[in-house]
Amino acid sequence: MWAGINELMERIHASSSEEVVSEYFERIESSKLNAFITLSKESALLRAREIDSKAHDGSLAGIPVAIKDNISTKGTLTTCGSRILTGYVPPYDAHVIEKLKGAGAVIIGKTNMDEFAMGTSTETSFFGAARNPWDLERVPGGSSGGSAAAVAGGEVPIALGSDTGGSVRCPASFCGVVGLKPTYGVVSRYGLVSYANSLEQIGPFATNVRDVAALFDVIAGYDARDSTSVQREMNYSSELRNEVSGLRIGIPEEYFGEGTDENVEKAVRNGIHTLEDLGADLAEVKMPHTKYALSAYYIIAMSEASSNLARFDGMRYGLRTDDSDWHTTFSQVRAAGFGDEVKRRILLGTYALSAGYHDKYYLKALRVRTLIKQDFERAFRDVDVLITPTMPYPAFRLGEKIDDPLSLYLADVDTVPINLAGVPSISVPCGFSQGLPIGMQIIGRHFDEAAILRAAYTFEENTDFHTRRPGGI
Repeated sequence: MWAGINELMERIHASSSEEVVSEYFERIESSKLNAFITLSKESALLRAREIDSKAHDGSLAGIPVAIKDNISTKGTLTTCGSRILTGYVPPYDAHVIEKLKGAGAVIIGKTNMDEFAMGTSTETSFFGAARNPWDLERVPGGSSGGSAAAVAGGEVPIALGSDTGGSVRCPASFCGVVGLKPTYGVVSRYGLVSYANSLEQIGPFATNVRDVAALFDVIAGYDARDSTSVQREMNYSSELRNEVSGLRIGIPEEYFGEGTDENVEKAVRNGIHTLEDLGADLAEVKMPHTKYALSAYYIIAMSEASSNLARFDGMRYGLRTDDSDWHTTFSQVRAAGFGDEVKRRILLGTYALSAGYHDKYYLKALRVRTLIKQDFERAFRDVDVLITPTMPYPAFRLGEKIDDPLSLYLADVDTVPINLAGVPSISVPCGFSQGLPIGMQIIGRHFDEAAILRAAYTFEENTDFHTRRPGGI
């Protein structure tokens, strides 16, 4: 059931939101994707009936939306894909959930994810791996793999994920949908369970750019409860137009280096030339510190994770072992509740922050982060957007890389620099390799989501990659 927001609005007006929502639940309940951890069927249908009876006029009135399971939803189980949050039901809504409810959206469930958003494949989830709709034996990407798989599989028209080092854009690329990582601070992180505070942002998924912009319009905006939130109001949907004449596109060759699949490079370069044929200007740019981005990112992210996850102690919520002294309970709960990847990142982060290594690793990574940010600032003096592959290769097979953490970390090579710099980027489908989708990443200046959305929309209007759907699911 692949329908956009406008088409669904017409159906809701002609019939009802309850009917539309019920059809999505029927599809989910017969699915093989394992895209959802928790379904909110009873509350969603009740909400749909309320909207139908009150003729709600919000921009997403009656539209179903799925939420990544690390975003707090009042009264609905929130697990972060982890055993340690067994039974945890938040007493409050995240800011983005408040905004969605205000717009009339119907939240239908919480989607599968890598445990605490730590992964590139959704295989580290305590609830089992999600599957890619294009090939059920392949990963959907991560960590927001459930949200992307649900959208690509026609189980929901729009969804939210979170992006710490590519966790929206990676699954968007692997699943052939559109995913946006906003500028840091444009979307409130209040209610997002923290993994790495200085890197993560909530972002939207949809099958097309217009729907991503519509969802982004709803969730963006200032929130006093988030100290990193910025006051930057804008209607992004109104900026969409099929026009790139004079747009200056930068091509950083560092993103087309060793390890990039030749079919991916060919598809992305063809995408760039499509925009050139439509009137954009091309220029090569240098991003000399890109080669250090992956190392700097993982030191910073793991260090912040080590601090953030210290709160999960078995005392206040979630998993609890037999009562004992605090130290024993803390140790037992974390040993039993966290998966291997989470434990690995906590240990590495704790090591990087420890006495004697803090300056050697963590502070040096912060200095490299500044250099990477300066690379972007220099590049954007001469160009309006940058275009790169989203991922260096298409979706890999389930089990292929899960026992090789370094290989999984290397998969993020094209996405983590964007989080380090805090700039926005969007992944749009630009081709296929052996039947698997390929994503093109469009990167913009701070707070210039309008430019990347316009470039993505123009590309979409002049190609048909976003209209193709997986079969056999």
